[in-house]
Amino acid sequence: MAKFFKSLLLTVVGSIVTAILIVLIFFGVIASMVASGEKNVEVKEDTLLTINLDKVIKDRGVDDPLADLLGETPFGESQLGLNDVLANIKKAQRDENILGIYLECSNPMTGYATLNEIREALVSFKDSGKFIYAYAPMYSQKGYYLASAATKVYLPPHGMIDFKGLSSERTFFKGALEKLGVEMQIFKHGKFKSAVEPFILDHMSDPSKEQTITYVNSIWNHIVTGISQTRGISATEINDLANNGGMFLSNDVFVEGKILDGLKYKDEVIAELKALTNTEEDKDIRQVNLADYKSVYVSDGNKGLIKDKIAVIYAEGDIDGMDEDGIKSEELSKTIRDARNDKNIKAVVLRINSPGGSGSGSDIIWREVQLCKEVKPVIVSMGDLAASGGYYIACVADTIVANPVTLTGSIGVFGMMPNIQPLANKYGFTFDGVKTNKFADMPSISRPLSEDEGALFQGYVERFYDVFIGRCADGRNMTKQSIDEIGQGRVWSGENAIERNLVDVMGGLEKAIQIAKEKAGLEKYGIKELPEQLSPIEEMFKSIKSEAKSYMMGSFLGAGYEQIEQLNRIREVDPIQARLPYELQIN
Repeated sequence: MAKFFKSLLLTVVGSIVTAILIVLIFFGVIASMVASGEKNVEVKEDTLLTINLDKVIKDRGVDDPLADLLGETPFGESQLGLNDVLANIKKAQRDENILGIYLECSNPMTGYATLNEIREALVSFKDSGKFIYAYAPMYSQKGYYLASAATKVYLPPHGMIDFKGLSSERTFFKGALEKLGVEMQIFKHGKFKSAVEPFILDHMSDPSKEQTITYVNSIWNHIVTGISQTRGISATEINDLANNGGMFLSNDVFVEGKILDGLKYKDEVIAELKALTNTEEDKDIRQVNLADYKSVYVSDGNKGLIKDKIAVIYAEGDIDGMDEDGIKSEELSKTIRDARNDKNIKAVVLRINSPGGSGSGSDIIWREVQLCKEVKPVIVSMGDLAASGGYYIACVADTIVANPVTLTGSIGVFGMMPNIQPLANKYGFTFDGVKTNKFADMPSISRPLSEDEGALFQGYVERFYDVFIGRCADGRNMTKQSIDEIGQGRVWSGENAIERNLVDVMGGLEKAIQIAKEKAGLEKYGIKELPEQLSPIEEMFKSIKSEAKSYMMGSFLGAGYEQIEQLNRIREVDPIQARLPYELQIN
């Protein structure tokens, strides 16, 4: 009895302490918001803009005070928005008080297309006559790709640079499912549509390997070309460094090979920056970070109230998938519809960063894009991914803009239905029931599909694939046959895709906005970002909920959490999926 009361007391005390901590965090966030609202940021002459990109970078930043206050915690993840990063680099370029940028990019957490857009903005900043200094204790391959745009790239004498080329690896579940007693029943159209392969194979198929080799080499070649241009070394020399040991080479080799400008400690870099910024030895360098610089006004030359707008609509994540932050077809459709009916919006830029998802959800969004295009220009800007369902909603646009390293295409359809009967029988579970009609209990996970049911499922997939290639053919002014030849579920890089008429122009979000401006005949315009964002308080509680869920699941399930989460995707409501072939990781 004593142990019971002791345990009860500990539980009560623990609950009270937790509640107090939550209240303190809440009031701390409120205080932080009030303080930030009152902060008056002034940028004086000879100031450095410091940019730390060692965070998750998404297409659009969110106003999450919990993450801003606490940084990286189990219940909050510090993020940056690509839109904010690009806007502030562009602003700093015309700001006479900003002499240069101090860049920290050890390990940015995002895709290569996002990095490419930031890198192009940095190159433009440098080309304007200002300087960029990059410094980090170590550079991941993504981090170095960004840093290579800088005027000077430094590393501590015993720091590390990861430079070895790209690889892509995926996990296969077939063996584990067989041991569990779960059979995956597969229906697909497209020999390259390899989303189903992890469930039925223990290795990559030949078509899957073929397409992966093509787009991984395309991305790597683009990275090498970019580094070659800014560092003044040949592609052959860059590949030799990667082939000869990469991160395990002596840092002196990277200096001799012009990958780095030198090996310096932080105090030595600061001394060099003081000389560049006319800062006395015993004084601190004037600097402003990205978060504070967002509130600084720098004229862009436009005067007065601008009525005409270009709407930038963000579509990021799975379409009607499990992710709360993903694309919800009904919500995105309403956002596009509202932009179509807004007389002040003269053009729409649809920013897509999605691997696809629900087939029916993709079609619902496609319809609204088509209707919008009938009354005003619609330009698609592709981010890291605009594949399968992500390409479905893009294909009807007036112009499609993609990054050279965007992954797109994947025009194909698949469906999966698990049969857990062997697993259930193994533990003594059996199933029985009644039905009024032949297919009344279809689909069921408690038994295998019959031959007739399988034929119905495959027929549905074939019909939707025909619709898919029809949408693409109409949108791209091509025949269904020519779309089918480059479709079949095959993934292309943006550079590959433009050669096959799947996209029109190479570039990023800024390029898409410029095309929208030209097509709408605008001289002056404002940007309206949609959909409307949550308030800071709403964003905070949403963040607590989602991060707490991920933290708890990760704590209980360990390192295999991501694979288990991927397995859960087979429970999607829509059995027909237009999705990128797999959870793609390019390292």
